[in-house]
Amino acid sequence: MTLAQHSGSLKKGNIVYLTDFEGADALSGWSGGAVLEAGCASAQAAALETKANASGAVISKQLPAENLRGCRIQGSAMVRAEQVCPKPNPWNGIKFMLVIESPTGKSYPQASLETGTFDGRRAGFAAPIPSDATRITLVLGLEQVTGKVWFDDLKFAVAKEPITARPNPVAGPVFTGHSVPRLRGAMVSPGIDADSLRVLGQDWKANLIRFQLIRFGRAGQPATPVLYDGWLEGELMKLDALLPACEEYGLLVVVDLHSPPGGKATVSGYIGSDTGLFSDRQAQEKFVEVWRRIAARYKGAKPIWGYDQANEPVEQESEEGCDDWQALAERAARAIRAIDPERAIIVEPSQWGSPEGLAGLVPIPVSNVVYSVHMYLPHAFTHQGVHDSGPAYRYPGLIEGKQWDKAQLEQALQPAIDFQNRYHVHIYIGEFSAIRWAPDHSACRYLSDLIDIFEAQGWDWSYHAFREWSGWSVEHGSDRQDTLPANSPTDRERLLCDWFARNQGPRR
Repeated sequence: MTLAQHSGSLKKGNIVYLTDFEGADALSGWSGGAVLEAGCASAQAAALETKANASGAVISKQLPAENLRGCRIQGSAMVRAEQVCPKPNPWNGIKFMLVIESPTGKSYPQASLETGTFDGRRAGFAAPIPSDATRITLVLGLEQVTGKVWFDDLKFAVAKEPITARPNPVAGPVFTGHSVPRLRGAMVSPGIDADSLRVLGQDWKANLIRFQLIRFGRAGQPATPVLYDGWLEGELMKLDALLPACEEYGLLVVVDLHSPPGGKATVSGYIGSDTGLFSDRQAQEKFVEVWRRIAARYKGAKPIWGYDQANEPVEQESEEGCDDWQALAERAARAIRAIDPERAIIVEPSQWGSPEGLAGLVPIPVSNVVYSVHMYLPHAFTHQGVHDSGPAYRYPGLIEGKQWDKAQLEQALQPAIDFQNRYHVHIYIGEFSAIRWAPDHSACRYLSDLIDIFEAQGWDWSYHAFREWSGWSVEHGSDRQDTLPANSPTDRERLLCDWFARNQGPRR
């Protein structure tokens, strides 16, 4: 068992932690209950078991946060399972996970593992370590499931060194891709119709939509290239049919590749940027090809403002031989630029497009790039009751032990402010929202404070979402049980419309 110690900067390939669970003291330094049994890759493995009425069984160990700040590390292990029951939630089940703590909160990167019974198989994931990380906990075991699991040949190594050489800002005016003071609008589903676009653009005065190219499928089922191409063509045809209405009602369009190649459906059926794009080189080649196809299709299309390369990319399943997001985003951007020299290319950071993800990104050396983040912090407030039941949080207020108010929201967005100022680039908030049933109409106060911050920084923004799911709808009231639009405008609708009324129509 080795906990690597390094003097000076860590380099790519350096071992951070390594154990094969051999020897009588193989579990020394681990907290929690596990036993040593016959291994799936060597003589011994750490075994954990839960039975009926047990919430789970885990062991944990601290990794040296101070040595890893700014790195991206890659974890791997051999895992065997026996009769692990289905997960009650997608994030439960077999846990091979890090809990990373920083002043802005916690993240939980982990390997994607199925349930049931299977022989020893390799599991892996990558995790960016924030530059201000204060604590890193490695967790192995079972959560909210019964069954038995074995872990063997556990390894963490540096996959990417901290960024030390940063490019100088590009001189001249900041590129925005438009000539109006601000783009303010909303994300829409691919099922939106022309009449809804009329309401958003003509009646509400929005001047931007973010159009999702979003795919659903059966859980665990990957799409072949032929199936993916067929799906994509169908979605682009929907967009084609709506572009005349967008132009008529003064709406610019972000083409949002919500479902890149290589993904597998989750339990809910959604296929995103977190499953397969960084573990399959063929998927990455297809990703670049897809952007060539989209750029060729929309070159010269007047309503198109920008190409959002991948919605909330997540590099957790990164594999050797695959590009990281920085390299893949650059390759795709160069492919677009070879066809369309002017259209805005929109790049979100890993992980999940969060503001803090910008700490692990530098501007790509391609012209006319806009950088985008999504804002749902604190998640316990914005998503309360979406996936599970928990405490009811008000804003402003104490949320998971921290006082959240406008100043704290600005602090959470500070990485985007710093990125903008350091590199002289434009920021676009592609998504932000709060669930409509947040207590005491506090969703409106949260949205109002966020928009004030966006406006003060000169950022374009699109609300999540317009006529997609009722939980995010500003046309629905705060009563969760009432799934019909309100009879009169809600406070959240009035807030958005007040800002939209300040828009100017798009001019390219």
